[in-house]
Amino acid sequence: MLTPENTIIGIIGTGVMGKSMAGHLMAAGYPLIVFSRTKEKSDELVEKGATWVDAPKEMAEKANVIITMVGYPSDVEEIYLGENGLVNHAKSDSYLIDMTTSAPSLARRIFEAAKEKGIHTIDAPVSGGDVGAKEAKLSIMVGGDERDVKAIKHLLNLLGTNIVYQGKAGAGQHTKMCNQIAIASNMIGVCEAIIYAEKAGLNPESVLKSITTGAAGSWSLSNLAPRMLNRNFEPGFYIKHFIKDMKIALDEAEQMEMKFPGLALAKSLYDQLVEMGEENSGTQALYKYWKS
Repeated sequence: MLTPENTIIGIIGTGVMGKSMAGHLMAAGYPLIVFSRTKEKSDELVEKGATWVDAPKEMAEKANVIITMVGYPSDVEEIYLGENGLVNHAKSDSYLIDMTTSAPSLARRIFEAAKEKGIHTIDAPVSGGDVGAKEAKLSIMVGGDERDVKAIKHLLNLLGTNIVYQGKAGAGQHTKMCNQIAIASNMIGVCEAIIYAEKAGLNPESVLKSITTGAAGSWSLSNLAPRMLNRNFEPGFYIKHFIKDMKIALDEAEQMEMKFPGLALAKSLYDQLVEMGEENSGTQALYKYWKS
């Protein structure tokens, strides 16, 4: 059993999501080591008692559980498989948990490379955005060896309320692709519903009271539509990262010889927002497409 007495947890990536997740683990009594490309993002955690290290290699030599929450598959590959990466320097029998949304094929490569060195790796991407991370109510989609998942599930329970084992390495990432595919087209519908309400002269807030609890209800409608109405486009989840996810899903679909016109349309709209300079806005900024 991985307890606060025999476990040191490392967190790589203390941004919008990682910072809150790290806070929950500290609150449960686990000693914490942190690293982020932008050191200032970890300052608050360090002030609360976390230990800063200068590189993933240094963390791997000290922690026996490491959680990564970074931006892109290229970041994941470097952190795990690079010369100074986790797989080359982690202790035998340690647990490496990647909670980044990344490519399923990369998750499988990391699993095989780590297995050769007696290291347990788990792909566990999340859904729920900044709100889910702050409230420890994330949905966590888990892939890897089932015994490894059972060994760290109590840690995941500190971060989320819906932890589901999906299968072998890469299965968590495939499940996250399903999540992102569903969100992509739904976001178009949410935006068009709000724009329609405004153009029809309705009170959009009143409209939301009616439609969020009916058949049209969704997380995006309940949580992101109000932000649109308040012109709050701060990132709970960055547009640039959502585009990355949609590209992964489209690439995986192509390998499976499937076409997803809804997903392709959503990505094309978000690509246009990037051209408008909105890559660092939250995904709810799709609303601006109709306002431009």
